[in-house]
Amino acid sequence: MYTSNEKRYEKMQYNRCGKSGLKLPAISLGLWHNFGDNSDFSNMEQMCFTAFDNGITHFDLANNYGPAEGAAEINFGKILKESMHKYRDEMIISTKAGYYMWPGPYGDWGSRKYLIASLDQSLQRMGLDYVDIFYHHRMDPETPLEETMEALAQIVRSGKALYVGISNYDGPTLEKASAILTELHVPFIINQNRYNIFDRTIEKNGLKEKAKELGKGIICFSPLAQGLLTNRYLNGIPEDSRIRTDGRFLKENQLSNNKLNCIRKLNDIALKRGQTLAEMALAWILKDDYITSVIIGASKPSQILDNIKAIEKTTFTESELKEIDSIVASFE
Repeated sequence: MYTSNEKRYEKMQYNRCGKSGLKLPAISLGLWHNFGDNSDFSNMEQMCFTAFDNGITHFDLANNYGPAEGAAEINFGKILKESMHKYRDEMIISTKAGYYMWPGPYGDWGSRKYLIASLDQSLQRMGLDYVDIFYHHRMDPETPLEETMEALAQIVRSGKALYVGISNYDGPTLEKASAILTELHVPFIINQNRYNIFDRTIEKNGLKEKAKELGKGIICFSPLAQGLLTNRYLNGIPEDSRIRTDGRFLKENQLSNNKLNCIRKLNDIALKRGQTLAEMALAWILKDDYITSVIIGASKPSQILDNIKAIEKTTFTESELKEIDSIVASFE
């Protein structure tokens, strides 16, 4: 039976989700990759143990994480049951529904039918009575926003989730969703969105500023741009890289010579700061005090330990920020 490090809370930083009472670790562990049927189970265990031993209390999942869909929840549920169940009350476990999960009209998007059925399935896969945070995973252009938000309200009332969040929303839709959930007295506390040095979408679509204005937390996924903002690609594309071995989310045509030059220049700034490129990329997100957490992915425990170092230096000078912006702009 796994026993956690007694000093696990000493070094991690915990940030409040907006104006709520919930705090999340500055670094969270995402199970989007490397927790599916094609991954080694003992390695999954060691990654979860390493994360928790170092104060990462938040484990982020979704119904469709795999492959196959649901596999990450099944594997995480097995780890919980066999090794970590005694720490359940020290853990924040989140999952989501909103992308395609099963055939037919009830296994996708944002209907009341889909969200409630999907969470029931997720709880069964993980062996849980409730999750701490349940997200609607993406905006639905056809289902009335009121229906989707009422489904989140019912989920909280039923005790199947303690808090709710929304993911991949823009600023105007966030504002509408927040108003509905406030009227329904639902503890909506957090937004999950892609955000990194290369991808500034939430700055352009109003999400970042609107979340700050409304007092909602922001948690960011793909902070390392699927591995581009690491030292993995400084000298080209390694044969064992995600581009070569997976290719679902990071394709070779995304790594042009211009992008490689950009990555190398960003790496130069990181070295001057005494950080790796990955550490700087994570720190760049956490520099804003209203960013709650960044979600890291990992393929081995050592990567988790490396990424945690980012919290040691999250301040930037104005000249550093301007140089980073200038480098990215020149290669877009």
